[in-house]
Amino acid sequence: MNTITSTTTIPGLVWAYRLRPGAGKPERLSDDTDRTALFAEDGFLWLHLSLVDARVPAFLEDAPGLNEVARVALTTHETHAALTVDEQMLYGTLVDFQREFDQDTRDIGWLHFVLTDRMLITTRLQPLRSVERARMLIEKNAAKFVRPLDIFELLVVEFQRTLISLVIEMTEELNLIEDFVYENAPRDERRRLAPVRRTIVRLHRHLRTVLTLMRRAAASDDDEMPLGFEDVAGRLTGRLEAVDHDVYALQERARLLHEEIDSKLSSEINRHLYILSIMTAFLLPPTLVTGFFGMNTSNLPFSTGGGGTEYAVGLIVASMVLSWWLLKRVNIL
Repeated sequence: MNTITSTTTIPGLVWAYRLRPGAGKPERLSDDTDRTALFAEDGFLWLHLSLVDARVPAFLEDAPGLNEVARVALTTHETHAALTVDEQMLYGTLVDFQREFDQDTRDIGWLHFVLTDRMLITTRLQPLRSVERARMLIEKNAAKFVRPLDIFELLVVEFQRTLISLVIEMTEELNLIEDFVYENAPRDERRRLAPVRRTIVRLHRHLRTVLTLMRRAAASDDDEMPLGFEDVAGRLTGRLEAVDHDVYALQERARLLHEEIDSKLSSEINRHLYILSIMTAFLLPPTLVTGFFGMNTSNLPFSTGGGGTEYAVGLIVASMVLSWWLLKRVNIL
């Protein structure tokens, strides 16, 4: 069996690109690239690793230009967004959406990253949608990306585009649910609406967190943040705020739709109770009549001699007519 030593391989490698200014195509590095050549000074590096490989933390221990906090940010399994500016480095965790081999999903995923002036290192547990699309764009036109900060901006932009596509999908779902809700035929759409509302709420929560972190990072001291990050953060904040307005509007629409469904169901329940109350009002007098003739008491009318059934039926009908007249008189019917 062949053995591969950790000094000649990149554990957990998903891809590694070296981008040089002016080059139309990025250089894709193989997993047996020598460590010295991997962190070479020419151009800049985008290294994307999978945390499924347990050797990744050890591989990053002596990566040049990274301090202990940055290495922890790359190998953490925490599931919340974070963004930190320190010593002209940017590191933390971004929100993304998982993807399967044959389809995209709405499951939340997490992208851990460290950005310096010479490289961008990203790690993840599951394949992510925005990261894959960013890779494809870099393959097509690497000349647009002259620094690691450009790739970071691309990752957030692709996340925003993913949000837009999800907003469109959920808008169509709400349209279909709305069509059923406002039809005359009774139909309970709460079960279908619930997962849509849950997804919208999660999107809004994570989006607000990313926006807050982006504003806070942009307000850092100039000597702490990477060169040009303030402008990038301003552009990204504007993009994310526009999507946040759409997500918030979608959340309000789903809430109002849920209230409309509840109102419609309440009206239906009240109508059934109304019908049941009318039936009870009609049947109460006949019940009184039959109870009277069924009492185990002597000297009841019609208890001796033949006949009497006609009189009992007549009283029952008369009591129902009287009940109808009284209900009509008080405007219940």
